[in-house]
Amino acid sequence: MLSKRILSLIASSVGFDVDFIMVAGAGGGGSSVGASGSGGGAGEYYPNTVSLDIETNYAVTIGGGGTGGASSGANNGTSGSNSQFISSTYLARGGGAGTCSSVFTASIPGGSGGGADTQNMAGGASTAVSPGLGNAGGSTGPYGNSYSSAGGGGAGSAGGYAAGATGGGDGGAGVSTSITGTSAFYAAGGGGGLFGPSGNTNVGIGGSSIGGSSSLTNHASAGATNTGSGGGGGSYSAGTVALSGGNGAGGIIIIKYPADRSLQVVSGSSVDNLNALVTGDSNFRYTRILSSGTIKFT
Repeated sequence: MLSKRILSLIASSVGFDVDFIMVAGAGGGGSSVGASGSGGGAGEYYPNTVSLDIETNYAVTIGGGGTGGASSGANNGTSGSNSQFISSTYLARGGGAGTCSSVFTASIPGGSGGGADTQNMAGGASTAVSPGLGNAGGSTGPYGNSYSSAGGGGAGSAGGYAAGATGGGDGGAGVSTSITGTSAFYAAGGGGGLFGPSGNTNVGIGGSSIGGSSSLTNHASAGATNTGSGGGGGSYSAGTVALSGGNGAGGIIIIKYPADRSLQVVSGSSVDNLNALVTGDSNFRYTRILSSGTIKFT
């Protein structure tokens, strides 16, 4: 008969599969000083399956969202940071920042690219690598009199086109997942801004209701918390007040695993829905990881 010690060693060496989705931090939107700012791109959306062992420490890195360009000057947003699970083999790339039309810089690439803000310009390219998902930021046509900026790209679609007649481009759509048993969107782009004194009121709206949106009366809004969604680009209000771009949202990792396993935080990470049962399937549990640290399974 095998001893309890040997049985324990055998059990600890048996791997088990987990499904996970990982989203990087998103880009912040550009400020509107001079005319308008473009929307920030979403962080790369990365789904995969990996085999793990119990009583083994695994590092998790949750990418932070970029900051929106402040209206105190002609400021681009900043790009989001990468997320990573276990090693660089499993990497999601941060979203590209939105830009300010007065800075005259090329559109910024990222997991999903930031929107364009100078007329007749392509949006930032996607740097996502399969199985990760991302799209380019929106492109622009002629300025017209509204100096409109494009939306940031989302994991589900490219950012929206912007031109003088159409107004600010909407943020690209996110991707829906039911890894928890309940459908939710992640990784949408931020909407682009415009020059309010033109009379055009068609500011860009964030993708999938989680990307940040532009506004003619307030600073652009941020991407929804821990969705890896881009910040909205700033608009110039009808009262000739420059408005800031919105912050990009930080990323997230959601892990789904057999119900007879339990996730534990070894250090650092903040989590919610710790070891919650998947809705509609009691054979599996999940945990949402919101910040960097170390985890293990028992």
